[in-house]
Amino acid sequence: MSRFAQVIVLAPYAEDVMEPLTRPDDSRTWRGCFKRIEMYGDGWVIDFERVRPRSGLLRHLESLTWPYPASVQVLIHDEEDDCFGVWMMRDGVLAEVPLPGHRRLHGPAPATDEFPPDPGLLWRTETAVPTGFSTDRQDQRPAW
Repeated sequence: MSRFAQVIVLAPYAEDVMEPLTRPDDSRTWRGCFKRIEMYGDGWVIDFERVRPRSGLLRHLESLTWPYPASVQVLIHDEEDDCFGVWMMRDGVLAEVPLPGHRRLHGPAPATDEFPPDPGLLWRTETAVPTGFSTDRQDQRPAW
């Protein structure tokens, strides 16, 4: 399934942690390579064109040994999102931080595991909920 997304990792003093993620590695569940954001020394970015190649990215990132885990921020903008979502470390897990004026909406879970989980949409609260979406998570598998 085609669904473009951009992921930015902001992490101070994490060059050694992020360097292996700038090279291809077939042992990872997700595919692709981060690129350093030259204008911001502690930032890296990756673009995804499809859903399946990004599966497991957040679990991988939370498994890394960060010099300052409380300062790690992962910003994700999925194709249909109104803005970037923010994930930060909480008790060793990357958790989405609620953004004022926004909510995450989910479509119905697929009948089988044939398709990867859908991350849902980050949507403004003043905008009507699109048909078929709700604020309840309906697919329990992690989307990232």
